[in-house]
Amino acid sequence: MPSSPTLRWVYRAYVVIFFLYLIAPLLAAGAFAFNDSLFPSLPWRGFTLDWFFSPTEPKLGLLHDTRLLRGMGNSLYIGLIVAALAVAAGTTNAFLFERRQFPFKSALYILMIVPLVIPGVILGISILVFASMIANFADRQMGLFITWLRPGIPLIVFGQVAFLTTITSLVIAARLKKFDIALEEAALNLGASRLRVLTTVTLPFLFPAMFSAFIVAFLVSFENFNTTLMLVGSDAPLTIVMYDRMVKAGSTPVLNAVSVVLMLGSGLLALASVLIQRPRRAG
Repeated sequence: MPSSPTLRWVYRAYVVIFFLYLIAPLLAAGAFAFNDSLFPSLPWRGFTLDWFFSPTEPKLGLLHDTRLLRGMGNSLYIGLIVAALAVAAGTTNAFLFERRQFPFKSALYILMIVPLVIPGVILGISILVFASMIANFADRQMGLFITWLRPGIPLIVFGQVAFLTTITSLVIAARLKKFDIALEEAALNLGASRLRVLTTVTLPFLFPAMFSAFIVAFLVSFENFNTTLMLVGSDAPLTIVMYDRMVKAGSTPVLNAVSVVLMLGSGLLALASVLIQRPRRAG
């Protein structure tokens, strides 16, 4: 529809201000990772890479900080497992709710979505209490000490999968709705088995959504704090290590260096997700 030049300029100014509002905090956090100061604040003391590469205190760099590196490794390990389990469960849920009719389907669908609206702290506490009850019962009644029901990486994985499966289910189900089931019927009529149809027709169509769901689940798992804080044991992921560092020693530019690495990694994964979903040109 036609609009006045003034309205167009107002719209453009709004778009610029909106994106500046989103990007400015990230740019500020990233800039202080290169500030030659012991504190992530002004004034600017000069450019340095010490917060990434310095092997000595007081400017111990990220690549020499064993605790931060261990936390990053734990987050990577947890994120990959959580994303894989969430995508597997989400794919199953997508087929279940899109292809099958069964009693109480609507009620179960609502229950699947509920974890998205439950605060992370409440979800973490609930899972911790439930797992502890089972572990304590097994210990008292059967003499079994079930370590994976105690705070630690297995419980973190269980807690994160509980709400990330909802996200992956919705993403993959949205893609499955667009699938033309006549393609499966044609393959079956040509003699293909159901397993072959699934692996050669259906799953390739779902792959972009499954890949995007994996990326989203991995990133949410990697940065999750509220739920993880309630379930963490001795092997703390990166978000908990950073929080503990800030509480005990205050914020230092090495945490900004971590932020730079995470922003670059998240950006690359998001770009990969966009590229994988681009429609392929016919050869």
